[in-house]
Amino acid sequence: MLKIYAIPVSLYCAKLRILLRHKGVQWEEVPPPGGYGSDVYKAIVPSGNLPALHDGDLLLTDSEAIAEYLNETQPWPAMLPSEVTLRAKSRALGRFHDTRLEPELRRIFGQIRPDTRDADVVGRAGDAISGHLSVLAKLLVDADLPRDQLYLCDCGFAITFEWLASFEKHVGLALNWPDEVRQYRMDLARLPSIAAEYADYLPKLEAYMKDNT
Repeated sequence: MLKIYAIPVSLYCAKLRILLRHKGVQWEEVPPPGGYGSDVYKAIVPSGNLPALHDGDLLLTDSEAIAEYLNETQPWPAMLPSEVTLRAKSRALGRFHDTRLEPELRRIFGQIRPDTRDADVVGRAGDAISGHLSVLAKLLVDADLPRDQLYLCDCGFAITFEWLASFEKHVGLALNWPDEVRQYRMDLARLPSIAAEYADYLPKLEAYMKDNT
């Protein structure tokens, strides 16, 4: 059985769980020994990254590398389009999430607590993220991927969108959601593996935000 190191509210750990659910793979999930970033955990996973995957003798980190590995070793159902240009567009969407949208979200984690919150930082973050969402809308139209099936690129967006919505609710983040992105978010929520992850994950996210705001 696969073993993954993960923590409950980690975005990238949730991204991996969506993929595992979709593939129908059984896994054992354990917290990082000694805690995230600890020397104990780094003795096992030198980078200290989460999630990390143990598959037999293989230790693999980075959620995108893990996703590609699992899509190759567990080929059904396929999570990349069969046509080469659509595969390229799907990968481009995934990279946009990991290198543009999610890092901008991560920059405002320090604004969750009211005693350390800077309204100007939150305002600039809202403008920057809204700009990324506008770009995403155009990428979605250009890719024109079917929305009744799950691709690798979808897994990260599904969780990031819920973090953004939670920041709107609890931190006052002001965002402009293009219609194409709103529809994409709703389409993702209907997919069974994402809905199953939401049922477990969203109450934990809400509790985390309430505890810290």
